[in-house]
Amino acid sequence: MMTIAQDPKTFTNADTARKSRPHAIVIGAGFGGLAAAVRLTARGYRVTIVEALEQIGGRASVYRQDGFTFDAGPTIITAPFVFEELWTLHGENMHDHLDLRAMEPFYAIRYQEDGKVFRAWSDPQKTAEEIAKFDPGDVAGYWRFLEESERCFKTGFLGMIDKPYHTIGRMAAAMPGLIARRAERSIHALVSKYIKNERLRQCLSFHPLFIGGNPLRTSGVMALIAHLEKTYGVHYAMGGTGALVKAIAALAERTGTTIHVNTPVDEIIVENGKATGVRLASGEHIHGDCVVSNADTATTYQHLLKRHPRKRWTDRRLDRMWYSMSLFVWHFGTNRTYPDVDHHTILMGPRYEELLRDIFRHRKLADDFSLYLYRPSATDPSVAPEGCDSFYVLSPVPNLDGETDWETAAEAYRARIEACLEQTILPNLSEHIVTSKLVTPITFRDRFRSKKGAAFGMEPVIWQLAWFRPHNISEEVKDLYIVGAGTHPGAGLPGVVSSAKILDKLVPHASAVTR
Repeated sequence: MMTIAQDPKTFTNADTARKSRPHAIVIGAGFGGLAAAVRLTARGYRVTIVEALEQIGGRASVYRQDGFTFDAGPTIITAPFVFEELWTLHGENMHDHLDLRAMEPFYAIRYQEDGKVFRAWSDPQKTAEEIAKFDPGDVAGYWRFLEESERCFKTGFLGMIDKPYHTIGRMAAAMPGLIARRAERSIHALVSKYIKNERLRQCLSFHPLFIGGNPLRTSGVMALIAHLEKTYGVHYAMGGTGALVKAIAALAERTGTTIHVNTPVDEIIVENGKATGVRLASGEHIHGDCVVSNADTATTYQHLLKRHPRKRWTDRRLDRMWYSMSLFVWHFGTNRTYPDVDHHTILMGPRYEELLRDIFRHRKLADDFSLYLYRPSATDPSVAPEGCDSFYVLSPVPNLDGETDWETAAEAYRARIEACLEQTILPNLSEHIVTSKLVTPITFRDRFRSKKGAAFGMEPVIWQLAWFRPHNISEEVKDLYIVGAGTHPGAGLPGVVSSAKILDKLVPHASAVTR
C-alpha cells in the first residue's frame, strides 16, 4: 500500500499506545471520509483511510496538466464554519493552514441570447439593485423571498443538516417544520410565489443544480441557500478546492490518521452481522472495530457488501431510486487572459424548464445547454502559467440511464460548447487553447464508481431526503457507517462534511468500545 508521507515529529506508526486504541477504517478520501477521520481521531480512534484513486479528494481531486491546475469537482465553498470546526476540535485554527477568500460578486448569471447579466452579492441591497435592472416590480417580492429563505434555513439547515434521521421517530419530529415550509413545493414554485419575472425566477432557483437537484422538483426548503450565501458568503480556497482537501488531510494525519492511496477495497468484511474490516483488491485484510464508507452509497451496498444479504437496500431498490444528473466538464487553459470574465459565471441558455425536463425526465442530450464557467485564475494566479487563464466549463447532462454514447459524442459536444463560449464570453477562444481535458458521465461511473454515472448520487427529491435516504448508520450491518453525498444530508460541501459530524452522535466514543 502507498501511504501519504507523514511528519515523524507529529506521528509514527510505532506509537504502541496509539495502536492499542480502537481502530476505525474509512473507505475513501473524499471530503466526507477526511472529515470523518478528523472527527473519529478526536473521539479517541486511530484511523486508517484507504483510497482507491492515486490521490486524495475523491470527486474533489485535482488534475495538473501543462502547468495548469484544474479542480476536478466542487468549486464553490459556502458555510466555512463547517470546515473551521474540524480544526477547532483539535485546538487549531483553520486560517493558520488555509487562505480562504470571500468572493464578490458571488457569481454572474449571463443570458446567452442577449448578454444581459445578473450578479449576486453578499449585500442584499446590491442584489436588490440587480433585481431592479430586470424588473423593478419584483424588488418587494425579493425582500419577502429573503425572509422565507431565512425560515427555510432555520428549518432545513440549522434544524436538520447535522442530525441523524435513522428512525421514524426522528423523521416525525421534523415533519411539522417541513409542513410549515411547504417542503413538497419545488424551489422554482416557491420563488415564483414572490417573483414574477421569469429570468429572475431562474436566478433565484437554479442553486439545486449545484447539488444534483432539479429546481422544478427539488424541495423549496432549499431556498435556504440564499440565506446561507448572504449570511456566510461564497468563498474560494487559494490554490483551488484541492488546497482545502490537502489541508484537511494534513490535519487528519497530524492527529493520528494514516492515509493509503492506490488502495481499492474489494469487500467490507462482515462477521456475525458486524463490519469487522475490509479486504483490499490486493487480497490483504485490514481489521477494524468499525468501518465508515465514503464510497458511493449504491456502490457500498451493491459491491462492497456484495456477499451480504440486504433487507432494505437491495439491488432492486437501489436500481429503482432516482439518481442525479451527470456532468460534462471541459477543463482548458488559454495562452491569454480574459480579465472581463468573473470567477464564477452561469451562462443561461434559451430554455430553462424545457432543458431541465430533457436532462432529468427524458434523459435526452439536448441541442442547447446552460453552462457554468469557472475561472479561478481571476482570483488565483497560481493555477495557471503567467499570462494564461485556467478554466473549466460544466454542462449538466443526463446520467447514463440516457442513450447518449459518450465515447462518440464527447468531442462534438465539446466543440459546440467551445463555439458558444467563443460567441458569448470568450472571444477568439479557439485560437488560444493550449491544454484540454474532458470529463464525461463515463468518468463518474468508472473513475468515481458512481452508479449510473450520477455526479451527485441520489437525486435530492423530497421522497429521497432524510429518513428516506440510506442512513448514516447502516440499516444492514452493525458498526458500518455511511458519509458523503449518498446519505443524509446529501450532496454539496456543507452537506458532505456535515454527514461526518453526524457520526459524533452515532459512533460510540473509543473509550466505550470493548475489544
